[in-house]
Amino acid sequence: MIGKGKSIAHTGQSMGYGWNQEKGAEVVHSQNLAGENAKQVTEEFRLVQDMNQRCQKNTLSFVLSPTKEDGQRLSNEKLGELTKSFIDKMQLQNRQAIAFVHRDKAHTHVHLYVNRIGFDGKAYNDSFIGKRSQQMAEQVALEKGLTTVRMVQAEKELETLNIRQGIKRIHNQVMEREQPKTLFDYMRAMGERKVEVIPSINKAGKLQGFRFQHRGHNFKGSDVHRSMSGGNLTKQLSHGMELNKQLGSAKSLAMAGKAAELASSAALKMARKALEQAVKRAIDTGIGY
Repeated sequence: MIGKGKSIAHTGQSMGYGWNQEKGAEVVHSQNLAGENAKQVTEEFRLVQDMNQRCQKNTLSFVLSPTKEDGQRLSNEKLGELTKSFIDKMQLQNRQAIAFVHRDKAHTHVHLYVNRIGFDGKAYNDSFIGKRSQQMAEQVALEKGLTTVRMVQAEKELETLNIRQGIKRIHNQVMEREQPKTLFDYMRAMGERKVEVIPSINKAGKLQGFRFQHRGHNFKGSDVHRSMSGGNLTKQLSHGMELNKQLGSAKSLAMAGKAAELASSAALKMARKALEQAVKRAIDTGIGY
């Protein structure tokens, strides 16, 4: 589960978004409030907030997002329980608060709004509230048997590791079986095995390296394996000589074609000028008369 938090000034607007019926919003937790709609709850917040005119960002806004799988199986009652646990860990239990669940997207999530101003008129200390929100959400997830951010990150790292290893195996197969001598041969062979090789060209038109795209993932060559960095890969492909020719071939052909066109035009002009001069000399010397 991911937890995000911040202090906001636009209480009414945020409350209206949280209680948006078009998103199928339902109240999963409420404390120290009697209002039955966003406008009434906002007014109740304001009555307490008027006790502290110095605090401008006087509402705390949180979003609690279980993983897609956890969100699908959690009932509104369970979401209310984990929201209450989060409130307790953030030491916000004695303040006005209301939470709504949104299920309109693939990931179920809870919008929680808490009055930053307490009944004593003091403002809640929101220092590092984003970091603390994540830490407390992590603790709640562990207690409730939910997937934590660290678990998700570990799963992603394992997935990317498997993809990188798969690309490296395909690379080894291509180099051993096909023994490509040119970049185009290498790219073709990798492409036939569902790995797209993308040359990275900088603004100066020089090759910086390669990216490898496979099964929805995109990595720098050096992130796949150090032997697949731009420099190391070009050395394997005929020490980069053929590669340089290929990279310049299209440009060279274009320039050669242009040069031939210019040369032909220039030659024609020179021939015409020589003919004109010969005719002029013949006239001047009386040849042919």
